[in-house]
Amino acid sequence: MRWLVGPMIVLLPHVGMAAQLSGFYKSFSVAFDSPQVNDSVTGMMSNRLRLNLADSFSEHMSFDLAYDFILRIQDPSLFENQAEVVTVDPLDYRVADLSSPIYPGDNDPIGSVGVFQNLDRANVTARLSFADVIVGRQAIAWGSARVINPTDVIAPFTYSELDTEDRTGVDAVRVRVPIGALGEFDAGYVFGRDFAADLSAFFVRSQFNAAETDLSPLLIRFREQLLVGIDVARGIGRIGAWIEGVRVFTMERAEISDYFRVSTGMDYSFGGETYGFIEYHFNGAGVRDPEDYVSNLDRPAYRDAAVYLMGTHYFALGTTHLLTPLVALSGQFLANVADPSFFFAPAIEYNIAQDIYLSSGAFIGIGDRPKSEHFQSEFGGYSNILFFSFRIYY
Repeated sequence: MRWLVGPMIVLLPHVGMAAQLSGFYKSFSVAFDSPQVNDSVTGMMSNRLRLNLADSFSEHMSFDLAYDFILRIQDPSLFENQAEVVTVDPLDYRVADLSSPIYPGDNDPIGSVGVFQNLDRANVTARLSFADVIVGRQAIAWGSARVINPTDVIAPFTYSELDTEDRTGVDAVRVRVPIGALGEFDAGYVFGRDFAADLSAFFVRSQFNAAETDLSPLLIRFREQLLVGIDVARGIGRIGAWIEGVRVFTMERAEISDYFRVSTGMDYSFGGETYGFIEYHFNGAGVRDPEDYVSNLDRPAYRDAAVYLMGTHYFALGTTHLLTPLVALSGQFLANVADPSFFFAPAIEYNIAQDIYLSSGAFIGIGDRPKSEHFQSEFGGYSNILFFSFRIYY
């Protein structure tokens, strides 16, 4: 962590009066209803305070810091077991990190209280005449698809993630070169634990516009895998359309592990008050038979490439409607068409005052429940989740 934090400590005494301090407080109260017959409902209350600090030393140099302090009151079982079967670890691409949880420690008894911390941003940006160079912990994400982004393999969110406002920071050196008014060349190296080359990633990406279409080809070499992809988005009248696809080549030749992933869809805004989208996703790393779901998680796609959906064919629908200028009703629906099983996510949000929000919602899995340790359907094996959140921004 010294390589990341040390330069920031040196720079902090030079922070001027123009430094921008911002952040938020978020409280999530969550109930998990496990699909296992003998499991009871478990609960969690998470309180997250985020501090963002940004400043420019000159027109050519700036820095960005963000720190999260999290207090959780939760069922003791949640300290040892995840509520879902997921394979995505958003902290994979960090050289080192602050100790978290702060409490309980390795020798502390497991109770109902946990204290966590996260240094989520710590980077310096140099604005050169021909490019921006960003060094340190930063957010790296791509993709125009609304639900599943095949090109987003560094630190993606899963479908049932409750807080998706800030992308998880990763440790990287990145160079972004503008090309014309709408184009860009983007390249970087993302560091894995202890700078290990086999845990790190290198990417090259460009973005340009041709025939009123945004095209973004991408090449990523990561963890013994090579991803070649492209993201295409354009408007067709008042309809937005996209196709985002990748081919992943796995260097492990003990088995055939190469695969395609593609998401394509369209969206439309109805008069400014209602927005809707539809999306299809093909997951070539998945399998058709639910009995093979768990054993398939050993493939490189799930261990190293941030794939978490277990089937092959998916349809997603989503809509948001403004009931009033301050109240928004939304819903998303993700279907594994081969099981079949479904994941329904309704939510409502109320902007009670400037920068203060209340929201409530659920993630409801519909499908055959697991028998013993075997899945009968994908989303039938997910916990039902009910949540309430309170958010203040400053």
